Amino acid sequence: MSQTQQAPERDRPWLIRTYAGHSTAEASNALYRSNLARGQTGLSVAFDLPTQTGYDSDHVLAKGEVGKVGVPVCHLGDMRTLFDQIPLEEMNTSMTINATAPWLLSLYIAVAEEQGADISKLTGTVQNDLIKEYLSRGTYICPPKPSLKMIGDVAEYCYKAVPKWNPMNVCSYHLQEAGATPEQELAYALGTAIAVLDELKPRVPAEDFPVLAGRISFFVNAGIRFVTEMCKMRAFVDLWDEILETRYGVDNPKFRRFRYGVQVNSLGLTEQQPENNVYRILIEMLAVTLSKKARARAVQLPAWNEALGLPRPWDQQWSMRMQQILAYETDLLEFDDLFENNPAVDAKVEALKDGARHELANLDSMGGAINSIEYMKSRLVDSNAERLNKIERNETVVVGVNKWTEGEPSPLQSEDGGILVVDPGVEADQIERLNAWRAERDDAAVKAALTALREAAAMGQNIMPASIEAAKAGVTTGEWAEQMRAVHGEYRGPTGVSGSPSNKTEGLEELRDAVDAVSDRLGRRLSFLVGKPGLDGHSNGAEQIAFRARDCGMAINYEGIRLTPEEIVKAAQEQEAHVVGLSILSGSHIPLVEDLMTRMKEAGLGDIPVIVGGIIPEEDARRLREMGVARVYTPKDFELNTIMMDIVTLADPQAVAAE
Repeated sequence: MSQTQQAPERDRPWLIRTYAGHSTAEASNALYRSNLARGQTGLSVAFDLPTQTGYDSDHVLAKGEVGKVGVPVCHLGDMRTLFDQIPLEEMNTSMTINATAPWLLSLYIAVAEEQGADISKLTGTVQNDLIKEYLSRGTYICPPKPSLKMIGDVAEYCYKAVPKWNPMNVCSYHLQEAGATPEQELAYALGTAIAVLDELKPRVPAEDFPVLAGRISFFVNAGIRFVTEMCKMRAFVDLWDEILETRYGVDNPKFRRFRYGVQVNSLGLTEQQPENNVYRILIEMLAVTLSKKARARAVQLPAWNEALGLPRPWDQQWSMRMQQILAYETDLLEFDDLFENNPAVDAKVEALKDGARHELANLDSMGGAINSIEYMKSRLVDSNAERLNKIERNETVVVGVNKWTEGEPSPLQSEDGGILVVDPGVEADQIERLNAWRAERDDAAVKAALTALREAAAMGQNIMPASIEAAKAGVTTGEWAEQMRAVHGEYRGPTGVSGSPSNKTEGLEELRDAVDAVSDRLGRRLSFLVGKPGLDGHSNGAEQIAFRARDCGMAINYEGIRLTPEEIVKAAQEQEAHVVGLSILSGSHIPLVEDLMTRMKEAGLGDIPVIVGGIIPEEDARRLREMGVARVYTPKDFELNTIMMDIVTLADPQAVAAE
């Protein structure tokens, strides 16, 4: 190298995270400290479904869900254990929490104060995006407008007291998981951000609004079409800059920067030949790292085996090493943007921006995102149906699924099935600790804190100060959420499967004929009840099954998420269902199905076939069949028409008689 030639200056790497949390606060703390020791540079906390939906671990709806998809945090003691020996003033922590975001942030702040931290120095993010919960993930509690007000409460509080914290992470990740096209992902995420900014603008002096707007961050998805996904990220950068400057008058480019973290696509991970997922994850990571102009500031990657179940620590380490190799071994960070002035990239970016602007105009015409939830939900269900149709028609190739399906068994799947299994005793232990916490706290202080919290919510005050005091007093997650439900009421989101049957799917004519023939033999229209027991809000599978069953001519009954087994059995009685289908993706299938099957028999419905779909290991599938479940479907069963014909056969009195 000549004396005048200088080595390129490397860009700083993104925050390297793994999305983690399971079983208990103690076990999750050990995992966090282990990951940090291996080179992870930030934390990304996964909470279990009761915590996300505002229930304590001993609530009836929490049965079977405790510690399954994340860590249970019921009170200050759990949060204290979760971050034991982790100095929060020095840590960048992302908490994937939405409906209970004000509460979990309050617990976090209370623990930081116990550690002696300067609260103004805390850095991190609460996701705090309720609109996408109504559209895709399902962990909402209250109706949209009071929920939007609570998002504003967190942002207003953080802007004053925790200025380095991102109070809201607009989440387009789950929109893509629900089937969104790139244009829909852009529009619905930006529409959500606009709704939040409109809520925030009156709360602060005009001169401070740009600073507050600059703290809004995003959490996105990157799929396998990585060139399109890279262009989508460049479109996000341009559109966010455009919205802040033209709609809100934010002049300083510093506050118009599009700041985002990413987890790459889990929807495309396959149960078949799961080792191929390693390549998918790497390719998808390139979409959010190759372009310096649109590079993520934090990346977390799923593990290769997440279509099978909960990944083990080694699996998470492998995904983390993937990030480290790209960031530290390659020369990627030594170069300026690789795609600037590329005509093909520029053309694709402009096309995506035009499509997103058109969809944003639709939302504006309906009064904005907060008033367009039913419209957006139906659009996502339609888009997801078309995505699945293309896979079934082989128009979209998925290696190992609809092409090149023959392969060697994976040596990565050892005797444990290649996944981590949560100890069934975790739930009982957590409930025991919860009861001990309640017994040891000051009941008078708890009662006073809850009264103050409820009054603040009822009077329209910012709930953050009262929530922090409630955290310190020993209030539990369920008690906090109970006050919000009491003041604002609960909400049931749209399912997106109403409407007229579609004729886009191939093979429907034969299925419709079969449904008609069986309905004639039954003496009425074949009735199929789809239920989602427990707290799992991943409704994509249930929606697509209901959508296809409707198109086949069945009398479909699907009331959405978060039903108890008792409610599903009652619906089966009232609707005289011929077949009952359950969808559970949270790993709680054994206790929930066992409860439902017992209740079906007690209600005299034991002869009604029950089918179950979800991420279900083969050993669990065997146990479900032993309980009397007629069919078990996992992600490898992607041909919906085959499932439809199974339902027809199960309901057919001739087929039953033949058996």
